[in-house]
Amino acid sequence: MQVWYASYGSNLSRERFLTYLRGGRPTGATRTYPGARNQAGPEDDCPLTLPGQVFFGWHSPTWGGGIAFYDADSAGATLARAYLLTDQQFADVAAQEMHREPGADLDLTHVLRDTRHDTGPGRYESLHLVGELDGRPVLTFTTPEPAVLQRNSPTAAYLTTIAAGLRESHGLDVEAIVDYLLECPGVAPAWDRDALHRAVSGPVRS
Repeated sequence: MQVWYASYGSNLSRERFLTYLRGGRPTGATRTYPGARNQAGPEDDCPLTLPGQVFFGWHSPTWGGGIAFYDADSAGATLARAYLLTDQQFADVAAQEMHREPGADLDLTHVLRDTRHDTGPGRYESLHLVGELDGRPVLTFTTPEPAVLQRNSPTAAYLTTIAAGLRESHGLDVEAIVDYLLECPGVAPAWDRDALHRAVSGPVRS
């Protein structure tokens, strides 16, 4: 079975996302990923806009600051990038997001039927069916409780990785990227327009 994985954070960057499939350490991160059981690249990818809003929260040991989560119930628009994967690859990506070893399949029956399925209390254990593309389901994952997760500002390395993905997938220029990020809860007050402009104008920092 094939599914579209809708990414909205650092996985907007194809180079960063491929570390979940092929293994490796993303630029600016402190963690090396084992990769998926099937390390083939995605068969396709495309830009998407989802209803809802991205916010930054928690404290990531991988990036050293807040990371992106999706709140499907908030007003706004989320810029995403969908990758066409096997359901096994999707399961392995989800496992690595939760700092688990890949290797266990996900039962997608519930989310495909009910549009949401919370598989556990962890940060990315709420599966969401967010649409359909070319006859295949579009799935993503986020925190089960967006309203209660503490907001926290992201690091420059994380922001520049997201910016790279927004340029690649949606063709945004620096000003449009800054405008988009300023609307995401958790960015301010640590990041204002000038600081964001400097962070997303350059290459990803190691």
